[in-house]
Amino acid sequence: MGETKQSQRQAKLDVDHKLAQSIPPRELLEELAVTCANDPSPDNTFQYAFALSKSSEKTELRYSVTILDGLVKEGYSHQLDCMFGAATALYLLEDFEAARERCESILRTKPENRAAAEMHLACMGSQEAKVDKQVKRAATVGSIAMAAVGVAAVVASVALKK
Repeated sequence: MGETKQSQRQAKLDVDHKLAQSIPPRELLEELAVTCANDPSPDNTFQYAFALSKSSEKTELRYSVTILDGLVKEGYSHQLDCMFGAATALYLLEDFEAARERCESILRTKPENRAAAEMHLACMGSQEAKVDKQVKRAATVGSIAMAAVGVAAVVASVALKK
């Protein structure tokens, strides 16, 4: 169990590092957008959407998921790449459950796909870290609320004694 959690943490660190290093430059995105607008072939659309899937802008990430999902529905020949691009964008949007599901779909077809396996582990680690953070936040808020109730009770008892 501990080894799996460590694998998830390491995969998360590795994926986060790779994605931080692969943010596409604005010029590339603009060039691909122009190319796609002038010749909206499935290949040009895929190149544009896949580049967007690593963007630092949330709107571009959501747009890339929409485009890549559309290519899959249209039967584009590189469906696994579309699914991985969508998983990447969803991971960056912190929708770890949806990203994990995409990775599992890829791994059912290609169990040897290392990138999908690594992303899958990273999604599981990230989801767990997100839940842990929410639990800690709830515990902190609960502790603060209890302290406030305690202070109010002390103040009320002091006021009643006077």
